[in-house]
Amino acid sequence: MRSAPSMSRPAEAAASHREGLRRLREILFANIVMAGEIPAPTFEEHRLVRFLGDRFTEAGLSKLSVDQGGNAVGMLAGREGRRNLLVAAHLDKIWAAGEDHTVSVGSGSMTGRGLADNSLGIAVLATLPLILEELGIEFASNLVLLGTVGSCGRGDLGGMRFFLENLREPLAAAVCLEGIELGRLSYGSPGMARGEISVTAPGEADSAEVVGALAEVVRALVAIDRREAPEARVLVGSLEAGSGHGVPPRLGCLRFEIRSDDAARVARVEREIGAVLAEVSASMEADAALEIFARRRPGSLPESHPLVAATREIHCALGIASRVEPSVSELALLLESGLPALTLGITKGDKRHTPEETIQLEPIFDGLAQIVAILQFLDEEPES
Repeated sequence: MRSAPSMSRPAEAAASHREGLRRLREILFANIVMAGEIPAPTFEEHRLVRFLGDRFTEAGLSKLSVDQGGNAVGMLAGREGRRNLLVAAHLDKIWAAGEDHTVSVGSGSMTGRGLADNSLGIAVLATLPLILEELGIEFASNLVLLGTVGSCGRGDLGGMRFFLENLREPLAAAVCLEGIELGRLSYGSPGMARGEISVTAPGEADSAEVVGALAEVVRALVAIDRREAPEARVLVGSLEAGSGHGVPPRLGCLRFEIRSDDAARVARVEREIGAVLAEVSASMEADAALEIFARRRPGSLPESHPLVAATREIHCALGIASRVEPSVSELALLLESGLPALTLGITKGDKRHTPEETIQLEPIFDGLAQIVAILQFLDEEPES
């Protein structure tokens, strides 16, 4: 790839893109609402796959398919078609199908489960062919548009993993879309181990021991996190036990992640947690068991990589403050495969992963302009 000083043209065009994109406001917002109101828990994304496939069909994409991994795939053919650029968004949401997925549209915002993670990303992917048509942009490269399944939790990036393992044509670069936060610039992935700790009261054991055992485990994880920070973190994501006020639970579950740029440190902390659970099981009338179901290898583009430098320049042209943020999602596999890749946020929002998850509407157009300009940069760059 050529050096950073020659990257100005896409950045200069970014502001004009922003104004032109407002003409697609109604179509884009309708796609956000439709994507937002379709339940898509991990392993149950089929309705959202169908939605995305329908949008791809309406846009006239070629090579439309639902691959054997369950992903929705389409190609926007380029003038020359010698290179392939991937644009991806994960389809699954953290919410169960039975939860209320109604989207409320307010003055300048939308609220609803999963809008930021990742209905907005899906809607932008679905609208991208129309966006480029509206702006009169035709790429020399093919754009491969991919909606991945099995990203969250126990999905362990299964959709992206299948896609990369079964590629028929090589990719030149990739961009992953997430709803928030505008300015996000993810070009590195830490090492990671994700797992669950289950605590049970065996046989006739006092079920109150489950709560005591969970408390001991939490204290140990917090102590490890404090000792290892900032080189490694132990992040407790959720803790569940019991179903009411007066009956001690016989089962508890704790979900956590270990993260570090040092893979050996991740492995060491994982072993230490295993030793903690063995000690808890031996000293209390409760069985504590560990299951690790997802791992990531650390990897990153260099800070000086032309794609990183170009994105910063485009952000500057749009008045967006770049914020470097590591990612353990699809970006991790793309970097591991050797691809230049980024994860970008599209708008501002708050209350992520709550029923009141909210996205702001006006900043979306900055987010779209950013995406188009970055794709233009990638389309113009020769192979490194």
